[in-house]
Amino acid sequence: MHGPAREVWARLQEWQAASSRPDPLVIETSGSTGEPKRVLLSRTAMRASATATHTRLGGPGQWLLALAPTHVAGSQVLFRSVLAGAEPVMLPEHDDFPAAARAMAGPRRYTSLVPTQLTRMLSSERDLAALRTFDAILLGGAAIDPDMRGAAEQAGLRIVSTYGMSETCGGCVYDGVALDGVAVAISAEGRVRLAGPVLFDGYDGRPDLTTQVLKDGWFVTSDLGRLDEDGRLQVLGRVDDVVVSGGINVPTPAVAARIREHPGVLAAEMVGVPDPHWGQRVVAVVVTSREVDLEVVRDFVSERLPRPWAPKELVVVDDIPLLSNGKVDRLRLGRLVAASPTTDAGTRKGGGPA
Repeated sequence: MHGPAREVWARLQEWQAASSRPDPLVIETSGSTGEPKRVLLSRTAMRASATATHTRLGGPGQWLLALAPTHVAGSQVLFRSVLAGAEPVMLPEHDDFPAAARAMAGPRRYTSLVPTQLTRMLSSERDLAALRTFDAILLGGAAIDPDMRGAAEQAGLRIVSTYGMSETCGGCVYDGVALDGVAVAISAEGRVRLAGPVLFDGYDGRPDLTTQVLKDGWFVTSDLGRLDEDGRLQVLGRVDDVVVSGGINVPTPAVAARIREHPGVLAAEMVGVPDPHWGQRVVAVVVTSREVDLEVVRDFVSERLPRPWAPKELVVVDDIPLLSNGKVDRLRLGRLVAASPTTDAGTRKGGGPA
């Protein structure tokens, strides 16, 4: 799926209206941790996803597109609009988000954002006033900071956190609860497994990769998770987010989340880099509002988490590198760490996104 939003919208209308079974939609994954893959989504799967979303939200409505139409979340905003019979409002066609919101005419209003967008909008009263007019704001594509979500809800916004990926036609678990028709399970290794009519047909030209993740009707994700006592899904991080350092399994998302709570830290991510002594060395990459050194961060982490989980090195950067869909670009993050000059006390100064 390529092209500007209006063209994608028109092609999706034709795709939905086709009398015979059309070719699958092709969505490229973000490639945030490796080579992008071409995901094949049937019309049946996209319909099941869009219908289940409207059912969960309270009925069809008009959508505001604020995401790239070529990624699955943006494509779903447009396809839900097709099924709802309501023309979407395209953010790029307006001066800003409030102007786009004023152009909406539907009795029910929805939009979909990534956390970086919402974080920025929370500091603008004009954006907040516009967001309050929406019946639901889907938020996904990256980890959601609980404090940020709390601030959004306190400001009067109806936030719905979504979990899913291109292989599931986008979000298929809302606020920890699977959409109608979707099943969630946890494998013996702790991986999240998903099943139901929203699953993709496979990876274009890569049957080898398809058979690795589609097993007995289940899509085996690369995410670790658990089901709480109410059966709600809690995503703990990606399998490859666990760094083995000195024989200790370090769940880097949990450590990064703790570092973000430090009052001098604006943003933080964790990476593992090769080390002759530790096997892998855990490095924290942070954006700061004031001077913060390694020992301060290590002590702060150790107040809540095991001391061995604390980073062994700190890289201070201007910005965390992101992909166009708001996810952290892990490959660029690794290059940024490798290029950062070494200083004393385990703290290094990096630059902007590499």
